[in-house]
Amino acid sequence: MARRSGRRPGNPATRDAILAAARTAFAERGFDAATIRAVAAAAEVDPALVHHYFGSKEQLFLAAVQAPVDPRELLPAVLAGDRDGIGERLVRTFVAVWDSPAGAAGVALLRSAVGNEWTARLVREFLTTQVLRRILDHLDVDPAQLPLRGGLVATQLIGLAVMRHVIRLEPIASAEPETLVATVGPTVQRYLTGELVD
Repeated sequence: MARRSGRRPGNPATRDAILAAARTAFAERGFDAATIRAVAAAAEVDPALVHHYFGSKEQLFLAAVQAPVDPRELLPAVLAGDRDGIGERLVRTFVAVWDSPAGAAGVALLRSAVGNEWTARLVREFLTTQVLRRILDHLDVDPAQLPLRGGLVATQLIGLAVMRHVIRLEPIASAEPETLVATVGPTVQRYLTGELVD
């Protein structure tokens, strides 16, 4: 009888324990300060087992947050091209994700974040470290303004998601994606690269 190749299926209880420990670590310490070693210790497993199940710290974080998409796969297209078009490309990508089947998971995550502080912390870490930091680090803007710029961009994007998919405010809920890109994109662009009032 031929042996099957590849890894054996993992123990769901062990995987769940790692995810629970990761959610706590990322919520309490943030993405940057949390470590695979600390997550493994909290889950009472070897750090190699965390890598076995999840690969990298970024992949563990995405699984812990239950992110509907991996920003590392989407942001290169947003950042490609001229600097003055990043706002529109970001809104176009954001709307496409939220209007896709992955958007349902995003809506569930948003609803949970509103009522649960732990989930809110994880969503905050996801937005700041996996999305906004990757965009803002690409731009030549005053580093002292990065937190404000990132926060302003988040208000537009999350506000758009809430009004389109949770509250379903018309005409936003049924607007054509390119209408949203053309109207919201310039505002996001100003928050990213334009003049801000001191």
